[in-house]
Amino acid sequence: MAKRPPLPVVPEFAKSDPSMWEAIYADPSVPLDRAVIRQIINDQRRLSRRWLYPIARVFSRVVVGVVSVVKRVLPFRWMPLRVMDALCVWFLRHFVSPSAVDLLIRHFVVETNLVNFIIRNTPVDMAPVTLRPTALSGLGDSAVVEHDVNVYDVLIALDTVRVTERAELDFQQLDIPRVDAERHVRRLIRLDIQTALCFMNIPFSMALTVEEYRRAVHSMKFDDSFLEILTTITGDDTFRAWKVGALSLWMDSNVDVPQMVYRHALVCEYAHAHLVKLAGGEYPRDTPATFD
Repeated sequence: MAKRPPLPVVPEFAKSDPSMWEAIYADPSVPLDRAVIRQIINDQRRLSRRWLYPIARVFSRVVVGVVSVVKRVLPFRWMPLRVMDALCVWFLRHFVSPSAVDLLIRHFVVETNLVNFIIRNTPVDMAPVTLRPTALSGLGDSAVVEHDVNVYDVLIALDTVRVTERAELDFQQLDIPRVDAERHVRRLIRLDIQTALCFMNIPFSMALTVEEYRRAVHSMKFDDSFLEILTTITGDDTFRAWKVGALSLWMDSNVDVPQMVYRHALVCEYAHAHLVKLAGGEYPRDTPATFD
């Protein structure tokens, strides 16, 4: 009678209990500063992200959908832009974790740096944009609207020039200044950034006209366009790896806006980090991790 083959030996890794968060943190393909990666991970691990975000996500979409329908019947501005700015800054100051606020302020600087890199490395007739807030109060004064408009302005200006690969690239102003998220202010609760975006999308949809809201939402469809432009200018295909096939010719505002904003912010971080690497710098990969 033939002997049975021995049972396969279970590999040692199958007996371990790996942490998803530690693997994400250790992933060498992520080009970001490890301090920023740790901030993002800690934000994703907040209780509000697990328990409140699924509810806030549905609630936000329903309310914004109703607002959008009603505003087509009553097409006027329901809320002055200055009131929207003040409301969002107040909300961020008292209900959102300082780390999430820090990441949000940082995004405005990162996107401005990307826009200015394109302006400086193409023959476009356009002055560099100046939206680089360093404090929570800097998110007022129509900063949200301005940062969307900057995307449109640079794309329209590029229509009159030919974008080509540059032999000598101008890498100035890729720095990220220290930002003030007002950590000294006592938060009533500390929401994660995705849950916060769900709630902030409601006054945003109320303050903007239907066309302004569509324009703001559609601005994120241009992420792929910016990545392609960066590829052409630098001659580096790495930027194309972060494209998702979003077609700018496909107009659709019936989307999950907070989710799009979050992915948009990550794409900008990745692209910015790669520009820093091309400039001869490296984001540190040895910052100690803290998983709390």
